[in-house]
Amino acid sequence: MKTLLQLARAAVLAVLTTALPLAAAPLPVAQPEEVGLSSERLALIDAKVKEWIDRKEIPGAIVMVARNGKLAYVNVQGFRDSAKGEPLTEDAIFRLYSMTKPITSVAAMALMEEGKLSIDEPVSKYLPEFKNMVVGVESFDPKTGAQSFHTMPAKRQITIQDLLRHTSGLTYGPPLSERTQIQRMYKEAGIWSQNWVLADFAKALAKMPLVFEPGTMWEYGYNTDILGRVVEVVAGKPLDQVFAEGVLDPLGMSDTHFNLPPSKHGRIAQPQPDPYTGVTPVMLDFTQPTQFFAGGHGLAGTAGDYIRFTQMLVNGGTLDGARILGPRTVEFAASNHLHPGIDKGPAFLAGPGYGFGLGFAVRTDRGMSTWNGSVGDYYWGGYGGTAFWVDPKEKLTFVFMTQEPVRRLAYRMALRALVYQSILE
Repeated sequence: MKTLLQLARAAVLAVLTTALPLAAAPLPVAQPEEVGLSSERLALIDAKVKEWIDRKEIPGAIVMVARNGKLAYVNVQGFRDSAKGEPLTEDAIFRLYSMTKPITSVAAMALMEEGKLSIDEPVSKYLPEFKNMVVGVESFDPKTGAQSFHTMPAKRQITIQDLLRHTSGLTYGPPLSERTQIQRMYKEAGIWSQNWVLADFAKALAKMPLVFEPGTMWEYGYNTDILGRVVEVVAGKPLDQVFAEGVLDPLGMSDTHFNLPPSKHGRIAQPQPDPYTGVTPVMLDFTQPTQFFAGGHGLAGTAGDYIRFTQMLVNGGTLDGARILGPRTVEFAASNHLHPGIDKGPAFLAGPGYGFGLGFAVRTDRGMSTWNGSVGDYYWGGYGGTAFWVDPKEKLTFVFMTQEPVRRLAYRMALRALVYQSILE
């Protein structure tokens, strides 16, 4: 009789062989033990994801783990569309939201390598509307309840580095910012609409007050969307074309788009009602065409495409003969750019033990974080539930795809622990 561990290993190997025939694999395939991972321990991921699906917390999920350049684990479970009972398949397309940001950042780094862009330059060199920014100052008197609001000229201009590391003073507004007057101004200007053209969006956002002096604090905001507009201006092309020519096509990411072709609409992974509230999350509708090439949140794509992107980063900027960045540029981008004088603030999403680089959260201390990992690992995720990380020390990368935003941080933490406990060499 086979032991539970033997059965678990068989289950993992079955996933790899049935879900990933060699010709269809996004990366070369290896058995886990060939790259220092444990099949038995990786099988714990299967069980955890199934638990979330059985509790109806997520409709379905795809997990991919690659080490030493080989795809060693893939698990596909649950539904692409639970309302229709349609099972999830490996080619399902997910709303990437903020996992668009690293691709925009890489496009900007490529322009830097070409000598067309420097991260110390003011944004106004390319977008003149950002030259004379003001900072909003809002105060509240708890005794009287009186509120006051005024603006002051910013002490310095926003730089390209500020956009890359989220220190510009731009915000997303609620729920990250408590500046209620600025929130009202965002709402009145329609900043949160998805019906913009990127050039017009940049001009509208430049009219909004900043929430702090550039270079003094970290706050998550529309920085990468504005960076995308800078990339357009420098490259002289729309952002979708820049992405296609500089990143997506060279890496073979053929299912990653701002505008999904109608032939791919039937592959979009759908959210489902939350089991605790009954509310179905409202997400971007990729069945409708868009002109808003939002570099901060606008892409949809597959797990297989994205792990090719992250493997390129593990490899120091190259994959299958396509050189996207030089290795020193990747190291530079994946270094902490938040010096001690920058206030991370209470809304620093990366958490203790992390700083922020040029497009990613970057680990600076192994013991400060509650997440397992290595000094130098870097990661980010998307609102819709997607996540990735890269661990250069372990030559490992991980991609997780689901469409459930409410508990996304808990899923990422649990999967981190499960992946790292599987490393035996």
